[in-house]
Amino acid sequence: MTLYVAREASKLGRKVSAEISIEIQLLLEKWKFLLAGLICQYLHGLAARGVHYLHRPGPVLQDLGFMILPELGQERGYISESLFTFIFLSFLLWTFHPFVYHSKRFYTVLLWCRVLAFLVASQILRVVTFYSTQLPGPNYHCREGSKLARLPRPDSIFEVLLLNFPRGVIYGCGDLIFSSHMIFTLVFVLTYQKYGSKRIIKLLAWLTAVAQSLLIIASRKHYTVDVVVAWYTVNLVVFFVDRKLPEMPDRSGGSASLLPISVKEKDGKSKEENHKLLNGNSGDSADWRPRTQMNGKHQENGNHVDSEATMNGT
Repeated sequence: MTLYVAREASKLGRKVSAEISIEIQLLLEKWKFLLAGLICQYLHGLAARGVHYLHRPGPVLQDLGFMILPELGQERGYISESLFTFIFLSFLLWTFHPFVYHSKRFYTVLLWCRVLAFLVASQILRVVTFYSTQLPGPNYHCREGSKLARLPRPDSIFEVLLLNFPRGVIYGCGDLIFSSHMIFTLVFVLTYQKYGSKRIIKLLAWLTAVAQSLLIIASRKHYTVDVVVAWYTVNLVVFFVDRKLPEMPDRSGGSASLLPISVKEKDGKSKEENHKLLNGNSGDSADWRPRTQMNGKHQENGNHVDSEATMNGT
């Protein structure tokens, strides 16, 4: 038993080591894209912090979701954040599962390049939207009478640049349409929908996204319109951005290709293969050896034996 465990541990160690070497190679090639995506995450947080200075508290707007869903209350607002944390950590761990499991369908670095592209495109639209019109925040700390509803003028530029993390992120106001929590949730769910392998988990992921939407409204962190706009905007963004990005290699088929194939390269390769088929050429040079025909029989590579000569004893 001890020998078996040691052997399996050795196999796992070699697998993890090989996977790390491949991912490091990809990271050295794609680090600029990843860094740009992370910088955009900071800029998105900076924009959300900036709109808080413009926020003016007022009466909570009439909302259909607020009428239907009972209010969780300020003391139970953590339920929504707890579910979002679970979604985020679950997706993060799943993106690193190719380091351990044999059923690997993607490279982690390439997957995160795609995820960050989806997030950045959605967040740009979000920033443009919530800066266009500032609505009175429905969250408890954004209502009239709360000290956090309006931010005083900053004492220094560093107070703005540092985002007052994490308090400034948790207690932000004004960045409403559309929900940032739903951007992350839907991007993660759509990514697993395409690259995940378990149908039951895909179903649970969509149900979790619906539950997250309802909890956001019930906790009064966003208006219903913020959630509804996120649902169709993020889906459309992922659909169109995904079509423009290079195709990721599917590792489940044993593909030896390390880097993704672009759409142009894929189309060019398909045209070349179709051209060979139309000309009667399968592309396998081993099957195309010079052949001649003598006395109704094929001669291959010049090694034909004349049966009549054999019969005559010559």
